[in-house]
Amino acid sequence: MSAAGSGAPRRRRLGVIGTFVWDVIHGRDVRDAPVEEWGGITYALSACDAALPANWALVPLVKVGSDLAPQARQFLRTLRRIAPDAVPIEVPQRNNRVELRYFSEERRSEVLSGGVPGWSWAGLQPLLRDIDALYINLISGFELDLETAQLIRQHFKGPIYCDLHSLTLGLEPSGLRTWRPLPEVAAWCACFDQLQVNEDEVAMLAPDPMALAATALGAGVRTLFVTLGKRGVVYFEDAGLGRPLRTALIPASEARVQGAGDPTGCGDVWGATYFSRSVAGDTLSEAMRAACDAAARNVEHRGATGLAHHLRGELHPL
Repeated sequence: MSAAGSGAPRRRRLGVIGTFVWDVIHGRDVRDAPVEEWGGITYALSACDAALPANWALVPLVKVGSDLAPQARQFLRTLRRIAPDAVPIEVPQRNNRVELRYFSEERRSEVLSGGVPGWSWAGLQPLLRDIDALYINLISGFELDLETAQLIRQHFKGPIYCDLHSLTLGLEPSGLRTWRPLPEVAAWCACFDQLQVNEDEVAMLAPDPMALAATALGAGVRTLFVTLGKRGVVYFEDAGLGRPLRTALIPASEARVQGAGDPTGCGDVWGATYFSRSVAGDTLSEAMRAACDAAARNVEHRGATGLAHHLRGELHPL
């Protein structure tokens, strides 16, 4: 089918589920004043925007609080691959905000406020009808419950990538996010083709990465990625036909290993870049190397504003 009768082929569409977050960051910079900027799904959207080829369109399936809806729409207008019909869904609740306090380059505390609701299947189903591939990043951990994730798996026929992110975080009355074991791990794994976790999240899911790989691949996940910060990423892949699983450590790009900078969003950039390059046709090794390079470039940049331009090696037009 041509686009609007012009004879141009239809652009394929990558759906992105996540949450817009306004970050207040303490301790990342030497200055005393905290830094305020976009966070949450904006890192992954920026990475997808930089990594997708021109025959793909980016479709955010996101809700945003009415207090920050104009700013969220403005952010999306800075992205090159955004679909013309893509707009965040405005909700009356106050938008999610996270106060981050860094204790080291890769260790921090998070305090969440705001209350953007998650998706029901009834609300999400019509939005998936023209989506070809789906990237899910559980930024708040409340975007999807297990039943909705299972219905996505049942009805959506394209590839599904999920970064579990905050699904392993509880919420104290103060808003402090604290680690919690995830029940029904195998049932969650069965909802996705590819799954991303970090080392801390592994501890909430299984005794060790190999045990998690056995659970995930046994439930139908084709590839499990465990991000290790400056040490790189370990992957576990189902080789099929009864063959042993494949696993290897992919070292971080040299700039990530040696450079100091801002690690916020590196995991989001890694996964979004990997999946974007994968659906565009890259091999596993090509997509992983592109993802490692993008995560290294992310360290050199502060926040998500202008990040897509930075990842492409361009100057951001202010």
